[in-house]
Amino acid sequence: MSNSGTTLYLADLDTTCRFLRLPQIFSTCMSFSLVADMGIHRGYIGNWFMCIWCFCCAMTLIILTVELRRLPPEFPFFWCLSNTYACYSALLCLSASVIYSITYIQFLPYGPYRDQAIAATAFSCIASVFYAMEVVKMWERCKIYKTTCYVLTVPGLLKVLETFMAGIIFSFIINTTLYLHQPALEWCVAVYSICFIPAALAILLNLGEWEYRLPGPFPLFQLVLTLLSVLLYISALVLWLLYQFNEEFGGHPQRSSDEHCRNELAYDMCTWDQRLAVAVLTAINLLAYVAELVYWARQVSVETKALPRVS
Repeated sequence: MSNSGTTLYLADLDTTCRFLRLPQIFSTCMSFSLVADMGIHRGYIGNWFMCIWCFCCAMTLIILTVELRRLPPEFPFFWCLSNTYACYSALLCLSASVIYSITYIQFLPYGPYRDQAIAATAFSCIASVFYAMEVVKMWERCKIYKTTCYVLTVPGLLKVLETFMAGIIFSFIINTTLYLHQPALEWCVAVYSICFIPAALAILLNLGEWEYRLPGPFPLFQLVLTLLSVLLYISALVLWLLYQFNEEFGGHPQRSSDEHCRNELAYDMCTWDQRLAVAVLTAINLLAYVAELVYWARQVSVETKALPRVS
């Protein structure tokens, strides 16, 4: 592709990303408005998702305003930060749709409020698709410019997924009755915190291009941290399953055995549902860490083979 053709294609990509922000704003605004109009019928968890949709709508509007004012060149990290935001927003809107449907909408009686809630989740899904499209377009832009943005790489996307899943886990374990009665479960909570901190720091180090200031090779540093995270998450998953769902350890193997979940008309997640959600999220995050471990192991192996051999 010629230089003029490349320039036109890049301009088309930038324009496409700006136009993608319009349906993002519209979809998140519609989700927020539909749930807000439900009043007390939106449920306690609906208030959380209203905050998510409102935040996504406001931040997208701010980013679009900054882009239209031609300010990004004055902020070198702006486009990479906006990509990071797009990744998290896609996950936020998708998780809001799934969780709101599973934990609330299915319990609503048929009627206008149920229809509004379904429409809100549909718009949230649409928003997540448009955010994902933006990430794909920005990935394509990076390849053409031959520049890198950490969140648009395989380990970067995995780090985004890991920190996002940890954030959802934190939202569930706000209910301290899930773990304060058992030291083994408190260890699980400590694991989530211990693993979240280096994952978040890795994203910040790469966004600020400070990873090369570490005393050792960054891939080796990441390999060690990821291996530690995998081992910690394995222990957390095993202990959480044993002490939450095994009767011998005081757990509740079935939902009906939990006294907090016997009210079938409840519109919010009961304690057993929260335990199950944390277990599923822990398993998903463990898989993400394993995938990242494989990636960094391959990177370290390639770099080791590339080193000159001393005869």
